[in-house]
Amino acid sequence: MTRRSRIYAEFTAAWHAFIRRRTAVFFTFFFPAIIVIIFGALVQTQPTGGGLFAEPRAYYIAGYLSVVVLFTPLSRVGSTVARYRSGSRFEKLATTPLSRGEWLLAQSLVNVVVIGIAAGLLLILSVFVTNTTLPLGLTTVFILPFVALGVILFCGVGAIIGRIADSQDGVIAASNAIALPLLFLSETFVTPSLLPVWFRPALNLSPLTYVARGIRSVTYVDATTTPLINLGIVVVVSIIVFFAGTRAVPQTE
Repeated sequence: MTRRSRIYAEFTAAWHAFIRRRTAVFFTFFFPAIIVIIFGALVQTQPTGGGLFAEPRAYYIAGYLSVVVLFTPLSRVGSTVARYRSGSRFEKLATTPLSRGEWLLAQSLVNVVVIGIAAGLLLILSVFVTNTTLPLGLTTVFILPFVALGVILFCGVGAIIGRIADSQDGVIAASNAIALPLLFLSETFVTPSLLPVWFRPALNLSPLTYVARGIRSVTYVDATTTPLINLGIVVVVSIIVFFAGTRAVPQTE
């Protein structure tokens, strides 16, 4: 059995396990849609009006996509690792040819597909709900690698959380404790100008910052960064975190 066939078999099993969980499927797509509706349609932006949502509508497209790239992998992979640990399933996997890296890659690819679909629907919803016009061109395709690599990155973080937390409830608590600060301190919804000057350099420590900057560079005409620089950083960080997540996946429990 080749590596590709092993990864494909695990991918197929994980995919079917996901679609059988109707509640998980529903909230995977419902939660980010609610964020768009609340902030995009109800709160709305007020350009030049000051305050939290003072930027043009297109500025926050990157923030909406960052929500699904951040939250879903952390909770899904973290919960999966915790569930496998409690059911001693890693001991069974240890008797198969499937390695920890292949297992995490298969889980990550499922999340890439699921979140890719969610991100696409979210992007369409953002455009229609907020009445935003996106700058379309060849660079628009950069959204795809930023979303995919961001998902892989946070799948790695989710695997680490799943290894450290002692239960699925612990995974959810830890995921929220990590995700909520990152969401608002990574140039997604809160602009650097609203933060204290001494704190602004800390934004560069968040990997989500580079995902948001990269997406914004191709969805917002007044963006001050380019996609290639941010993409390079996201690639390097994703590789490092993925391998760290691979090491965190238990062989036995």
